[in-house]
Amino acid sequence: MFVTPAYAQAADAGGAAMQFLPLVLIFVIMYFLLIRPQQKRVKQHRAMVDAVRRGDQVVTQGGIVGKVVKVRDDNEVEVEIAEGVKVRVIKATLANVISKTEPVAE
Repeated sequence: MFVTPAYAQAADAGGAAMQFLPLVLIFVIMYFLLIRPQQKRVKQHRAMVDAVRRGDQVVTQGGIVGKVVKVRDDNEVEVEIAEGVKVRVIKATLANVISKTEPVAE
């Protein structure tokens, strides 16, 4: 006399796959709207940081503007923020390169 909802829904076998379709669509949309652009930005920042050389005008993430005096190693640069004031900065904290110097043609 009483039919439970579980028995009534058991007849639809294709419904289980259709329940996961919205989750898959949400993941695909999130990938193209959030994850992919972030990966692209990280790749561009890494290329910019790797290309920094002596004489470039840079801005750090802390907002300090200075001129690269020396590239110490793969991880550090020495930035002159005022005349005679030099600061060692981790390359990854460089936010922007304002003006690039042209490579010396030899």
